[in-house]
This record gives sequence, structure tokens and C-alpha cells, in this order.
Amino acid sequence: MREHSHRVGPGLSFTTLSSMAIVIGIVVGIGIFRLPPIIAANSTGELQFIMFWVAGGVISLMGALCYAELSSSMPDAGGEYYFLRKAFGPATGFFLSWGRMTVIQTGSIALIAFILGDYATLILDLGTHSASIYAALTVVLLTLLNLLGTLHSRWFQNILASIIVVTLVIIAFSGLFLTSGEKITGFTISGKNMQLFSGGAPGLAMIFVLLTYGGWSEAAYLTGELHNVKKSIVRALVSGIAIITGLYVLVNLTYLHVLGFDTLAESSTVGYDLTEIIFGPGGSVIVVIIVIVSALSTANATIITGARTNYAIGRDFRLFRFMGRWNQLSNSPANALIFQGVIALVLVGAGAWSKEAISTMVDYTAPVFWFFIMLITISLFVFRYRNGKPEVSYRVPFYPLPPLLFLAACVYMLYSSLVFTGTGAMIGAAVLVAGGPVWFILRRYQR
Repeated sequence: MREHSHRVGPGLSFTTLSSMAIVIGIVVGIGIFRLPPIIAANSTGELQFIMFWVAGGVISLMGALCYAELSSSMPDAGGEYYFLRKAFGPATGFFLSWGRMTVIQTGSIALIAFILGDYATLILDLGTHSASIYAALTVVLLTLLNLLGTLHSRWFQNILASIIVVTLVIIAFSGLFLTSGEKITGFTISGKNMQLFSGGAPGLAMIFVLLTYGGWSEAAYLTGELHNVKKSIVRALVSGIAIITGLYVLVNLTYLHVLGFDTLAESSTVGYDLTEIIFGPGGSVIVVIIVIVSALSTANATIITGARTNYAIGRDFRLFRFMGRWNQLSNSPANALIFQGVIALVLVGAGAWSKEAISTMVDYTAPVFWFFIMLITISLFVFRYRNGKPEVSYRVPFYPLPPLLFLAACVYMLYSSLVFTGTGAMIGAAVLVAGGPVWFILRRYQR
């Protein structure tokens, strides 16, 4: 197998700031407006509820520390694909790329596009398949934006991420300081709300917390285009997750203050309920706009990073050579972007005929995603075993505790995504397995 093509590759397009915008843009999305009631319903009270969100940030940070060591020591546009290929061989790297190309990235793009479509339909209904039409338009327009050039998509991402952070901060501070609100009793000295380690359903709650934190790992795919990568990737990951954790805790404190714990746990439209109280009857429009901006941000960031995987597999395997060409004019993997867009559109078309398109896409992507995150975490142990104590610019502190704890979280999430999901999970797993025949064809073609 070829290690690298002799063709000209990516230029340096991303800074620490723009990489942070990718991390924030992928992670902070619709989840913060949908999932807190589910997490509250599985908590004993306010303190445990907030601590679940803090724990989600800590677990994500441990994973980010692992990724920071891997990324700073092995920067490459292929990101996770490159880590697995080096750790376990080309077959494992290929299956990750196949999984991202056909399930994880394209399924995520379709999922976010459908969420955007649902909310855009509240503003202008386009008919029977309105959400699907908006979803398809989202995929096409954002793919075209990325084809125009990485500079354009990067600035678009910076703007969207800034809007999201500023808007959430405004909503949170408006709720905390401009409303009389509820007394947050969970932080008193006595009462059942102080039960932090007993009661509730922490396992189920953490499934949804970590789902809301998901996506920070995509920063690994920017390392081939990142200025001063050995320092910048650490700063981007750690700072990005710190900002996200702060935002999530702040917004959830606002939910508790404005709505109260019991109302929060029973709410089915928590974002709507919050903004209606803070801003009056027009608050629902604010939620719709925030969700659309968040969905655009997440979809654009996912398109940026997903195409890098396709580029890497095209660079290293002759059968996919057409995706391994880097367009120097736009500084983007143009063919990889187009191929990714086509698959995402196929999934949007399939989802259009599903009664529960969004939940189907979640089921479709979750098991494959957590399986490979687990393998990538294991790869850190592999590299440490092979290299002893390598002289790299960054090493995970308190090793091996952070990777062991994060690995345990990955195993649990993989188990949960298989046990608590529907037929979509089986379809996603089947598509991953279908990469087997493709791999054997690649091996014969590569000789």
C-alpha cells in the first residue's frame, strides 16, 4: 500500500481559532434544546443533573487529550484513518474510511439536514416532503460552498460558531438575570436533591449527555492543514471542549432557574418554553433561528472533515484514486466533497420515505461511530507500547488513567447504541460489513 501519493496535497488553511470553530460548530447543535428534559427525568435533582453535564465535559476532555497526543505526533489529513492504519494495518484504516464514507459522516450530514428541514418548515412549508427538500438543499448548497474553497467554508464556519456562542450566552444571562425564576434547591445542604451518587439513572442519562457532546473528535481531520499543528491541535481541542462545557452548564442552569427542575423534566419543547418566558410570545421564532444556524454550522463542519477522510482513502488506494486529488485553486478535496455529497443525498432520499427520519439516522450512525472511537482510543496504548516514551510535543497527563476511563465510556456507549436502538443500527452495521468484499477487491487491484 502506498504511504502517500506524490501528488500535491493540502495547504495550511486552518488556525487554532478556526479549528476551535469546527469543534464548537459540530458539537453545539440541536441537542442542547432537545435532550436536557430526558437527562433531568433520569436525575434525582438539580445537583445530579448539573453534574451529569460536568461529567460529560470531563469525559470528552479525557478523549480529547488522547486525540491531542495522537494528532500532534501524527498529523495527517486522514486523521483517525491514519491513526488506525498505523496502529492496526491498512485493513482497519480502510474499514474506518468506509464506515465514515457510507455511514458515520454521510449519515450525520443527512441527520442534521433533516433537523434543519423540520425547523425550516415551521417558517415556510414546501409541502408533503418539505423537510426532505430542505435537507437536500442544505447538502447541495454547503457542498458547493466547500467546493468554492476551504477559505470560504472556514470563514462561514467561524461566523456560525460565533453566532451560536454569543446567542447562547445572551439567552443564558437573560434568563438568569432578567427573570425572577425558580429557586435551585438542589444546591442546598440537605434534601434528596443532594443525592449525587445514588438514585436516578446515570447510565441512561450519560448516553444522552455524551450524544450532546459528540463531534469534537473531528478536529483530527484538520491536522494536515493546521498551522503549527503540534501546539494548535491541543489548544483547539482543550479550549473548544472547555468552552462547550461552560456553555452547556450555563444553559442548563438557566433551564433550572427559569423553568424549575420538575417543569424541565416534563417539558417536550424546552427551548421553546425557555425563550417564551424570557422574550415573550416571539420567543419561538428565536429557537427556530438558533436551531437552523446550529444545524448549518454542524453540517458544514461535518462536510469539511468528512471529505478529508475520502481524500485520504483516495490518496492511498488506487481504486478510489479519483477522490485523492487535491484542488490547489480552492485548496479543497473537490472530488471527495462531490462523492460525499452524492452519498448524503442518497441517504436523504431514503430518509424521506421513513416515518422517523431523524431517529433512523441516529440509529444508523451510532454503533459504527462508537466502535471506531473505541479502536482509536486503543491505538494510543498500541503506540505507547511500541514506542515506549516517545519524544513528542504533547503527551496525555496522568497516563494511563484518562485513556482507560474514556475507553470504558466508549465500550458502554457501543453497548448502549446496539441495545437501545432500532433497525437502523443493524442497517448501519450491515453497510460497514459490506466493506469486506470491497477490501478484497482493493487488495487485488492494488497489486
